[in-house]
Amino acid sequence: MSLDPVTSTSNPRIKQLVRLRNRRHRDRSGLFLIEGYRELSRAADGGVEILEVFTCSQLYLGNNEQPLVDRLATQGADIVEVAETPFRKASYRDRPEGLIAVARQFPTGLDRIQLGTDPLLLVAESIEKPGNLGTMLRAAEAAGAAAVIVCDPTTDPFNPNVVRASLGTLFCLPLGVTSTSDVIAWLRRHGVRTVATTPGARRPHWETDLTGSVAVVVGNEQYGLSAAWLEAADYQALIPMPGSVDSLNAAMAAAIVLFEAARQRQVG
Repeated sequence: MSLDPVTSTSNPRIKQLVRLRNRRHRDRSGLFLIEGYRELSRAADGGVEILEVFTCSQLYLGNNEQPLVDRLATQGADIVEVAETPFRKASYRDRPEGLIAVARQFPTGLDRIQLGTDPLLLVAESIEKPGNLGTMLRAAEAAGAAAVIVCDPTTDPFNPNVVRASLGTLFCLPLGVTSTSDVIAWLRRHGVRTVATTPGARRPHWETDLTGSVAVVVGNEQYGLSAAWLEAADYQALIPMPGSVDSLNAAMAAAIVLFEAARQRQVG
C-alpha cells in the first residue's frame, strides 16, 4: 500500500487515471480503468490482472469495499488512498463509489473462446456506442451466452463506459474482437449457425430455430448489418414492431433475440 495518501488533483497518478479515459492512451499503455465495487469484484473473480486500486473510503456505499481491497492487495495490487476531491476528479461517474482500479488489458483473440456443447453466441458488428456494447455484454451473460464477439469494432471494449454499462460482465464471459471475415470463417469452421437480425427478413425471430450451436448477429446502430453478414448468414430474423417506430436500439434488439434463444433452449 502507498504510504502517503493522494491529496492533490495535480498528482501524477490522478492525471494518469484521467488520461486512461482516452482510447489512444489505453491503446498505447495496454491498460484500462475499472470503477465501482461490482465491476471490480467481477474483474477479480474473472482473473483480470489488477495493478493499482485507488480508494476513497468516504465514498464507500457499504461494508464490502474494504474486504475487496484487502483481497486485491494480497494478489499484488498497489493500494493508493485518495482524498475525496482528487478522487472525484479521477472518477468518470457522477456518483463515485470510492474504488477505481488500473488493470492490464487482456487478450481478445478468438482462440481464447472455448465452445462447449450447443453454444449460444452474440456477434456485434461495428457497434459505435460504448453503452450499447456494455448492455449487450450484460444481456448476453444474463441469457446464458457462451461468448460475445465484436467484429470490425468502432468502440473500444475497454472503454470505461463499456465496463460500466456491462456491470462488469465484460469479465464474466469470453470476449473476442476481430474482423467480420475472420468471424464468419471461424463460425463456419466450428459448425455454428448464424442468425442475422435485420428488418429486411421475412421470418420473425420467434419462428427461427435458435437452439443448438447458433450465433445471433446484430449490426451497427445506424446502418444495421453489412452485406457480408447478410449474405453469409444461415438465417435472417425480423423483430416485428406493430407500433409506429421502425427501429430498435441495437442493444435492445440483441437482448430480445438472445432471450428468445434462452426460452427455446429451456422448453426444447
